[in-house]
This record gives sequence, structure tokens and C-alpha cells, in this order.
Amino acid sequence: MTGALARSAAPAVRVLTIGRWIAVPVRRRAILGCIAVALLILITGFITLTAGRLGVPPAELVGALFSPPSGKTGFVLERLRGPRLVTAIGVGAALGLAGTLFQTVTRNPLGSPDIIGLGAGAGAGVAIATLLWPGMIPTPLGALLGGVAAIALVHVSTGRGFSSPARVVIAGIGVSAMAYAVTQYVVSVGLRDHSVQLAAYLAGSVSASDWGDVGVLAVTLAIVFPAAALLSGRLRLIEMGDDLAESLGGRVDRTRTVAIVLAVIAAAGAVTAAGPISFVALTAPQIARRVTGSPGANLVASALFGALILVVADLATQQIPWANGLPVGVLTAGVGGVYLGSLLVREWTKGRV
Repeated sequence: MTGALARSAAPAVRVLTIGRWIAVPVRRRAILGCIAVALLILITGFITLTAGRLGVPPAELVGALFSPPSGKTGFVLERLRGPRLVTAIGVGAALGLAGTLFQTVTRNPLGSPDIIGLGAGAGAGVAIATLLWPGMIPTPLGALLGGVAAIALVHVSTGRGFSSPARVVIAGIGVSAMAYAVTQYVVSVGLRDHSVQLAAYLAGSVSASDWGDVGVLAVTLAIVFPAAALLSGRLRLIEMGDDLAESLGGRVDRTRTVAIVLAVIAAAGAVTAAGPISFVALTAPQIARRVTGSPGANLVASALFGALILVVADLATQQIPWANGLPVGVLTAGVGGVYLGSLLVREWTKGRV
């Protein structure tokens, strides 16, 4: 493939073309914003690996880039903080992608995979698997099966698949409520002895991550990101309205279905690796849009902001005393709940909710 930059009609926008299939508008502000976020992720990752009693001395960390580490440095990088950091980056990126895809096709800033029952279904899957087949079904597999079952139920319940955003949201709320009820029943009645461990997973955590989780996320992102990039042109058409998009060849129903399937795959990969982590998929696309000033599905920016949110939250759970030991999902849920409240107020004042 060859890449080329060509000026569009607007002088502030360039179009990145890759071969014959991908043409992505690129703004200078967006590029600078993505570079800044990437640098912040690197800085946060450096602090994560070097801070605290078990931190790797900076000189040894730099040396580990050129030769295999051993001893304490090897343990921290290969077993303790290394996979945890990379998993946090991958989970955040996957959730950011899932959120921006879902919000674009629903044209709703409140849109998120969380509201269509994926996280709740994953929790119910873990609870049921632990109750019925203890020790036989791994926790990540139970989460994946539960999430997929919830999405399948939403797909059937709408009567039109994923083609109607309003029906998807309504069905998702109903499926989420049922899944939460199942989880609470199992925890309170059937799994009292394991409720503490299960609650930690259901909150979302990267503390026990390993390189297997990194592999799951790498495969997930390798599937979702290129497919979403190929879909980006049609996603921009959908933002102008279904009728206009259809007249311009946007194939609205098909595009919306494919985008939601990709969002589900991305979110399912994140849930499999770290459990259901709330609000990252909701907040990352909104922050990306405001920082870059770009409409539409800001795929790269949303993935980067999702990664930044999660690595900062994970660093806080490791180094801040009052948050020490908390599952990272507890912190993102607390901050995300405040953000959701402010977003609801803003949408209400605009007459959109």
C-alpha cells in the first residue's frame, strides 16, 4: 500500500489516502492531539514501571530495551507490571474504538456498548459459569459467552437486528436489567463463599493480567481497527442522516450492523481480558472529539484516549493511598458516573433527552 496526502476543499483539512479503499480526513489539530496523548501514555507507562517499592530503576528500564532483563527487573517487566500496563493500554484502546463506533452509528453521545448489555451479560456469564461449572470454565471464557449471549438476545429482541438504534438501546437496557438480576441472585444465593473474588472481577481489573490477555487484545485490535478504517467513509455519511447517507450510497442498515458488530467484538475482547470496565467506552470518544475538533468516528484519537484513561486510572490504583488495591473499574465507574451526569444535564438543556 502507498499513502498520500491530498488537500481537500477546506484548507484546514487534508485527506490521507491508502490505496484505493481508504480516504481519511486529517486535521492538524487532530494530529497534534493524538501525538500529545501518545506521549502522555508513554510518560504514564514509564511512571507505572518505575514508581513505588517494586519499581524498576530508570537506567535498568532503558537497558531492558536492548537486552533481556533478569532478576527483579525481569520479574517486574515480564510478570508483574509489564503485562498489566500493556493490557491496560489494549483494553482502553478497544473500549475507545467500541464507544466511537457505537456513538457514530446511533448519533447519540450517550451511546455505549455498556447500555446494550455487554458488560452486564459478561458478569452474568461469569456468575453462572462459576456456579454451575466451578473450575471447569475459565473466568474470561464465561465473560465472553455471557457477553455474546446478551448481544444475541438484543439482536433478536429488536425484531430488526441492529438496524434501529432506538430499538437497540431499549432492548439493551432490558437485557442489562435481566443480566444484573441474574448476577445478583447468583452472588447472594449460590456463591456466597466466592462473592468477594467474583465482585472484584465484575468491577473490572487488570491487576492479574498476563501475556495471554495481551494476545487476546492484539488479535481483537488487529481485526477491529482495519475493518473500522475501511468503514470510516460510510460512517461519516451516516452522521448526516439516514436518508442522505442512503442516497449517497452509504448502505445505512448494512453499515450500521457491521459497525455495531465491530464494536461488540472490540468490547468483548476488552471484557475477556479485564472484565466489564464501565464508562471508558462512553467518555473516550467524547473527549477525543472535543480535543481534536473533528466530527465523526475519531478512531485513532478515541483509541488513544481510551488507553490514556485506563493507564492513568490503573496507575492511581497502584500509587494513590486511598485508591490502592481497588479494581480499576471502580475508579472509572466513579469518575465516569460524574461525567455521565454532566452529559445528561447538557443534553437535557439542549432538549435532546
